[in-house]
Amino acid sequence: QVQLEESGGGLVQAGGSLRLSCAASGHMFSSYAMAWFRQAPGKEREFVAAIRWGGGTTTYADSVKGRFTIWRHNAENILYLEMNSLKPEDTAVYYCAAESWGSGTTVDQGEYDYWGQGTQVTVSS
Repeated sequence: QVQLEESGGGLVQAGGSLRLSCAASGHMFSSYAMAWFRQAPGKEREFVAAIRWGGGTTTYADSVKGRFTIWRHNAENILYLEMNSLKPEDTAVYYCAAESWGSGTTVDQGEYDYWGQGTQVTVSS
């Protein structure tokens, strides 16, 4: 099993930056593909970015491509999401998720095995 805990959310002005972290505990973090999803008020949870279990392959939603960067530090069991040029429409609760031996291309939340509790990101205009 893997336990996930997100941090780093907060309030930021449009155009600003935030870095989210997801600390993993449990068994063999490096064997899981990791992803970030988000859920805005009144909307369904949506895919943001994913990274392969060993790193390397990454996938981004079109809405964040070129602004967000996902990476992982397997030795420290941490997943990151660097968010730049933030927009009010990026406001959401951000969740990290883990998929056993994933390729880093999975956008379907149903394929992920473990989830964190989420961290709130609010972007003011």
